[in-house]
Order: sequence, then structure tokens, then C-alpha cells
Amino acid sequence: MPLPPPVLDHVVIDVRERMDEAARAFAALGFQLTPRGQHTLGSMNHLAMFATDYLELLGFGAGAAGRPELAPFPVGLNGLVFKTADADAAHARAQAAGLPILPVQSFSRPVEIDGVRRDARFRTTRLDPMKIAMGRVYFCEHSTPELVWRAQWQSHPNGARAIARVVVATPDARRTAGLFTALFGADAVAERDGSCIIDAGAARVELVTPAAVEAEFGLAAADPAGRGEYLAALEFRVASPGDAAERLRAVPGVRIAPRRVVVPAAAACNTTLAFAA
Repeated sequence: MPLPPPVLDHVVIDVRERMDEAARAFAALGFQLTPRGQHTLGSMNHLAMFATDYLELLGFGAGAAGRPELAPFPVGLNGLVFKTADADAAHARAQAAGLPILPVQSFSRPVEIDGVRRDARFRTTRLDPMKIAMGRVYFCEHSTPELVWRAQWQSHPNGARAIARVVVATPDARRTAGLFTALFGADAVAERDGSCIIDAGAARVELVTPAAVEAEFGLAAADPAGRGEYLAALEFRVASPGDAAERLRAVPGVRIAPRRVVVPAAAACNTTLAFAA
């Protein structure tokens, strides 16, 4: 049986050893970031939290200590993560569908809440990133969601409220969409004007050609770093594009339109960011 309909949990921007730089850049773009977290796996992160999903800046120390699987990937958007209530069930479905799924992994990171240190705990199962062209696609089971989604972290100076779009560049949208139909069933994918759309809760994942990415974003597009298929851009839902424009007006290369603001990838760790109502 297919998994329940997909719901986006979070997206990941790999920043490698440049975490300090990345945190400064995203704070300057108007994201309120959580305090730096240290995973028991060896990586570190900052999060920009929204109502039901979030953006993760993920990095590591010298020599990629503890997370060698991150080392081959360039700086940029490289993680597409779906919610699951049962990581074992997600693993079983992917395995039954013949997908290259890795074993369920448990880990945690300390979180300080009201002066008390507690452990935010997670269980994930990942598709083998060496065999999935677009990057790292996986499922996350939150054992302690109350330690992750906190009201004090969900208000952002740029007005971002949710992830609305995740844009994936691929030369063959139908082929790439096969991954999602294998996991979630044929009804999870819709075709539109040569692209494939996957509704994922409050967000949608769009599989489009690299030419379409270039046409939409132009000089603001991310550097694919030699990849033919890659996670290319994020769009955030904001309360007011006008307010977002005022906040982001000074960003070099920013594109401001009446209903949308586009921040070039060069200003956001090789990830194009759009802000729209």
C-alpha cells in the first residue's frame, strides 16, 4: 500500500563548514533562527520555524566529523524531507517499492527550553543520496515535536509564514516523479504544462526543466554545480510582499515585483528564495 499523502516536514540547505556565514546571511534576510543545535550524529544546525514546516541550515565541523554522507554535496538546497508518524513504515514502503532506502536512524540534539536542557529526538529513514539524482530525500519522525515547534521561534522579520514551493530542476519530470508515485501512489502527482506537481501539505513540490528554472529566475538562479537534477529554489508565503520588499530591498540583485520578491542564490547559500502572498 502507498504511504499517506505527502506532507512537507522541512527542507535543508547544506552549508558545509560555513555555518557562521550562513547564519549571518539568513538572519540578514529576515529569518529568526533557532539557537545552534548539535546533533548526536556530529552535524550542527539552525532552523527557521514556520507553522507546520521549517527551513534547516545544516553544516559540520572540520573534516565533516560524523557526517561523511554530507561531504560530497555542494553548498545549497539539498534536502527534501517529508513527515512520517512511523519511520519504520516509511522504510518498509520504500523497500517494497524497490527504492534504495537506508535503515532507520535515531538521533537527538539538546534544546534549552525555559532554562532547562532537554533532548529533541528524531527517527529518520533516507533514500540513498548516491542513487537519487535530486539530492537527499527522506522521512522524519519527530518524537518530541513540542521541542521543535515553539511559538517564540515562528515569527520572522521578513514576514515568512510557511514554505509554499520547492522547485526541483530535472530534465525528465515524469521520470523523476516516479519516485513520488512509488512512495505515495499515482494520485500524488499531477502533470501541468510539461511539469509535475506534488501537493505536500501546505507546500507543493514542482518538478520543472532546468530551462524553466532559468526562465523564471534568470541571474537569481542557483549554480547547479555540474548537476543535471537538483533542488533549485524555495518560495515562502508571506503576509505582505510589500513588507518583505522593504525588508529585503538592500540585498544585492534582489528582484521586486508587485506580488513577489526574489532573492538571488548568491545571497542565500546558493539557494534562490522567493517571497509571495
